[in-house]
Amino acid sequence: MNDRRSDELPLADYDRLAAGDLGHRIRSLGTEELETLLRYEREHARRAGALQVLTARLEQLKRGATPSPGGESATTPPGDSGASGGSPVSPQTAAEPVHPPPHGTPAQPAKPKGDAMG
Repeated sequence: MNDRRSDELPLADYDRLAAGDLGHRIRSLGTEELETLLRYEREHARRAGALQVLTARLEQLKRGATPSPGGESATTPPGDSGASGGSPVSPQTAAEPVHPPPHGTPAQPAKPKGDAMG
């Protein structure tokens, strides 16, 4: 059994990643790094979703796929994408808020249902 610690893995905070987040984070990894993660997962948590994602990506690489830019890299701290920005939307570029009237339109206000004369 390999006694590799989680801080020695190719992805930072691997143990805290959900299987759903794993797919985009492993795209940049090569075969050897994926095999390391797969061994670690089998020896520790054995999460079915994580094993499936890792195995599928490893098969893609074996069939000729190449690593491509993924999510955060192992050297980027969690939550810090390394980008200098964030959302390009600011108060200056955002659309004006729309506040529709609660009932009817300003020209034709709604009438309460109890006002009907029969």
